[in-house]
Amino acid sequence: MISGAEKKYRSYPKVGLTDRTWPDKTINTPPIWCSVDLRDGNQALIQPMSLEKKLEMFRLITQIGFKEIEVGFPSASQVEFDFTRTLIEDKMIPDGVVIQVLTQAREHLIRKTYESISGAKEVIVHIYNSTSTLQRRTVFNMSRKEIIQLAVDGAKLLREEEKKHPETTFRYEYSPESFTGTELDFSLEICEAVMEVMEPTPENRIIINLPATVELSSPNIYADQIEWFCKNMQDRDSAIISLHAHNDRGCGVAATELALMAGGDRVEGTLFGNGERTGNVDIVTLALNMLTQGVNPGLDLSDINRLVDVYERVCRLPVHPRHPYAGELVYTAFSGSHQDAINKGMKAYEKEGGGLWQVPYLPIDPTDVGRTYESIIRINSQSGKGGVAYVMDKDFGFKMPKGMHPEFGAVIQQVTDREGRELQHAEILKTFEKQYLFATSPYALRGFHVVKRHIDFGETQSMAEVEADIEVNGVVKKIKSNGNGPLDAFCTALKADITGDFRLCSYHEHAMNGGSSARAAAYIEIEKPEGTKTWGVGVDTDIIIASIKAVLSCLNRKEQV
Repeated sequence: MISGAEKKYRSYPKVGLTDRTWPDKTINTPPIWCSVDLRDGNQALIQPMSLEKKLEMFRLITQIGFKEIEVGFPSASQVEFDFTRTLIEDKMIPDGVVIQVLTQAREHLIRKTYESISGAKEVIVHIYNSTSTLQRRTVFNMSRKEIIQLAVDGAKLLREEEKKHPETTFRYEYSPESFTGTELDFSLEICEAVMEVMEPTPENRIIINLPATVELSSPNIYADQIEWFCKNMQDRDSAIISLHAHNDRGCGVAATELALMAGGDRVEGTLFGNGERTGNVDIVTLALNMLTQGVNPGLDLSDINRLVDVYERVCRLPVHPRHPYAGELVYTAFSGSHQDAINKGMKAYEKEGGGLWQVPYLPIDPTDVGRTYESIIRINSQSGKGGVAYVMDKDFGFKMPKGMHPEFGAVIQQVTDREGRELQHAEILKTFEKQYLFATSPYALRGFHVVKRHIDFGETQSMAEVEADIEVNGVVKKIKSNGNGPLDAFCTALKADITGDFRLCSYHEHAMNGGSSARAAAYIEIEKPEGTKTWGVGVDTDIIIASIKAVLSCLNRKEQV
């Protein structure tokens, strides 16, 4: 650490709460969940979601069981506006699901927001303005009174706009943005000023969202802030206290758990914690933490792999291999003693006929989220496809696509069943090479040449003409064709003159090692007319040649080893 760096910081002040009760409480019921993947999560992406991707994420979130979903900031961009209109006009909002829209407490943004939700059956309008001490001083140069007036004027405009949409049932949410950076008494004062305008009742409660927009303190202090607020506010029974924790200190889940114990009713968060900076609270982790304590979280997370697949494709972000509950390696033990304890624990669990889950090192039964326990250090007849993939990656540099894992896992299963023993890692590589890299029958590449290639910078496609010499059962044939790239041209020629029809399904590539003569690996999956799918692998210093080899590898694959 740079010498003296600590002098720039100071500890967060404690809350003067001497009669706190939250440490003695437990979470016995799930909160009201609100997904903000389509707003917080979307604005945090390098490439924000398209309309189609937002629709796919919306469908996933509703299928999981979210009943409140913040679909966007309609006044911020045309895509956000159009997405909101699409959900309403195409009647895509399931019964029992309420969409939520966000707007700053500014007149033109509020009016645009109400345009976006016209015709909706029920909507939560979420209004906010920043209240923090720091932003009042450095950003807005406004007094407390002026900040309160902004919120009150915004709330009054909500009531005015509501009258123009008698077809819609409105609910309201107010956030003093940067609550954790705001004096508690001022947070309470501004929220109660908004409540006075909105006139909530116990039957029609307002959502008061108290966000840790920036996580500034340890989780216990956030809990103290929530309990203080709940104890001191008027008309507590007319408000739903919502939590919206960010993860700047890496404590978002812990802070939210303690804040629920302190009086929170509702949680806004995202799948896998996606959000700006270090992210929002991770609802997957939070919900499954509840499950491990015997509380049904009210969300269907029984197919965690599907959640990961959709999330990674739509958000273009990876889920870390060690991510709680969802990571590729979290149900894997590397230590021999851990493996032994887990295996014995699982046998005892099965022998006892199930019941209370008690297995060393595994706080959750992997099958509850659609996973299995896989030991990946030792590869034998009991090993899973994840272990084989791990060895191929870490020992030999082959990063097989996830879709290829089952196929090669089955190949290794055949070998271990036949040999009846543990396989050495070198034997796994040898099997891989035999199956994918060294097979030359019936097709072998004897020559390949890109005749010409043309790129039109006014278009998104390039064109190429290729020639290739293919040995077919000992006889060399010359093929030639055009395509929108060398690989497409090669496949077109191959299908026309030698193999007949097939479809390219998946393509992946990566560098094998560094240096100017680095080899590249290409992985291709093809589907034949009868529906059979196979993977192939090619390795070469030229990625085009590697991809050509991968196509032939697919076509040369044998089912038996």
